[in-house]
Amino acid sequence: MSKVLIYTDGGARNNPGPAGAGVIAYEGQRKLFEIKKFLGERTNNAAEYEAVILALTEAKRRGYASREIEVRMDSELIQRQLTDEYQIKEETLWPKYMKVHNLLVAHFPHVRFIHVPREENREADKLVNEAIDEGE
Repeated sequence: MSKVLIYTDGGARNNPGPAGAGVIAYEGQRKLFEIKKFLGERTNNAAEYEAVILALTEAKRRGYASREIEVRMDSELIQRQLTDEYQIKEETLWPKYMKVHNLLVAHFPHVRFIHVPREENREADKLVNEAIDEGE
């Protein structure tokens, strides 16, 4: 079995402001699932975390938790926080970080968080904007 690639993005207009999350998962060229969700009023960073939580929750629900998974995101800050390279200074992000951490410890033995350029994350970004447009 090949690895599962999950692209995540979160964003807020006017930061904080109306926010959305987008997730797309692939195995090779085959799309496994996609999610777009309006999140209400959030910061960009909170929306990025919520996208990762949505991605992992859906991957678990669909039975991919034991697989090798790469979560790709264009937020270097969140990626580095999730790999413990950066400390979390924004207190409101701690519960979201802990939710990701708890999902990883309980269900996901083989997950890597990878920073990618924005150009490689356009599909997830498009879902974020659609979610915000539909939610406003």
